[in-house]
Amino acid sequence: MISNRDKFGIGMTSARTRERLIRRLREEGIVSETVLNRIREVPRHLFVDEALSSRAYEDTALPIGLGQTISQPYTVAFQTQLLEIKSQDRVLEIGTGSGYQTAVLLELGASVFTIERQRNLFLKAQSILTELGYKPHFFFGDGYQG
Repeated sequence: MISNRDKFGIGMTSARTRERLIRRLREEGIVSETVLNRIREVPRHLFVDEALSSRAYEDTALPIGLGQTISQPYTVAFQTQLLEIKSQDRVLEIGTGSGYQTAVLLELGASVFTIERQRNLFLKAQSILTELGYKPHFFFGDGYQG
């Protein structure tokens, strides 16, 4: 179970560090306060390897294994802002990856259907999202079968 201390972070994963990221995203043109609030609330440091958690709130992509990365926060914010998600919207996400984008979409009230073809990433994302109380519709596969 994830403790509040783990979820809300300390040091380089603290609220102050998250606020620096939010300021940076605003400076880069993210204007949706709803999206910025969700980026602030979702504990990105829990979606990366512990060794990289101190870098989780930098505006950069980070490796998550198997040659994949967790997207740069600006990319997540920009894409999410463009979607203009409303409660109960349905989203198909191709490539769950770390599960971070999934969590942001769920925080906005979307019903997320997410598919991942890398078994290790699928299991890891499923575990962290479940521990955080998120309930996307998970699928393992490459989508080739529909």
